[in-house]
Amino acid sequence: MLGLIVRRLLQLPLILLVIFTLTLSLAWAIPGNPLESTERNLDRDVAAAMKAQYKLDNFWSFYFSYLSNVTGVEYTRDMLSGRLEARQQKALDAGVAPPAERFFNLGPSLQYRDRNVNEIVADSLPVSVTIGATAILIAVVIGVFAGVVGAAKPNSFADIGTLSVALIGISLPSFVIGTLLLLVFGLWLSIFPIGGWGHIGNLVLPSVTLSLPFAAYIARLTRMGMIDNMSADYIRTARAKGVRERNVLLRHALKNAFLPVLSFLGPACALAMTGSFVVERVFSVPGMGQHFVNAVQNKDLFLLIGVVMVFATMLISLNLLVDVLYRWVDPRIQ
Repeated sequence: MLGLIVRRLLQLPLILLVIFTLTLSLAWAIPGNPLESTERNLDRDVAAAMKAQYKLDNFWSFYFSYLSNVTGVEYTRDMLSGRLEARQQKALDAGVAPPAERFFNLGPSLQYRDRNVNEIVADSLPVSVTIGATAILIAVVIGVFAGVVGAAKPNSFADIGTLSVALIGISLPSFVIGTLLLLVFGLWLSIFPIGGWGHIGNLVLPSVTLSLPFAAYIARLTRMGMIDNMSADYIRTARAKGVRERNVLLRHALKNAFLPVLSFLGPACALAMTGSFVVERVFSVPGMGQHFVNAVQNKDLFLLIGVVMVFATMLISLNLLVDVLYRWVDPRIQ
């Protein structure tokens, strides 16, 4: 177990480097320049100076400059050489607050003035994680319950009903489900707020919308796993010993049937916790998805790469967690 964790953690920097290289290459090819947009309305000379300052005039200069900042190499070098202390003292002598220096510096945002990517991620990531974690919890409860009900009596009315609902949940796009929930529970019944953030009621509709496709997949995986395990020898042995059918379903069959669900939860958690772009748009939620879409549209390289790297780190970490849980649930798995 420990060897698995150490090996995967050693692979993490290399995987993130590959993701960073591919993301920057694709983002660099996008036409346009945020420093020359009409929204910022920068003077041509100022835009040229900022372009040179942020190394936006050369791919490889930006590549290595960003790596040195995000890995903490630049911060360490400035601290050891005394330049970090000199900058802070210069700011104090000028009567202004010292600049915020960070070891892992994701850089400034080229779109949002007076904000850096670290601050944007710190503000938006908890929102997306809260919605995603709630959505996954709802999906697991609904999906496992529907799968067990369907597997208990295959081809029954309950089984066909749960499969039909699961098919609808998979087929309908998130913006359709979100719009319907907004109309019914937001406008017509006025039970939940129709958008925004900051109240517990703002969490319900986005989480339910985000959870339904995941719940549908979990229901199908649970049902198939339960049906496969219900014909196994250990299930027949448990029934022969007089174990109650409820205990046979929940304590015996469900434990092994949950392994495919557990495997699915790794990427599902990463996708849900980093937020759905469509769901955040529909419900006007200030999560990371909104910033990612804006970064692509405005070619904000620092923000775009920062969001992608956070997404990638969460995906890799959650997949590692799933592998560890796999070993814990079934020690026979190598």
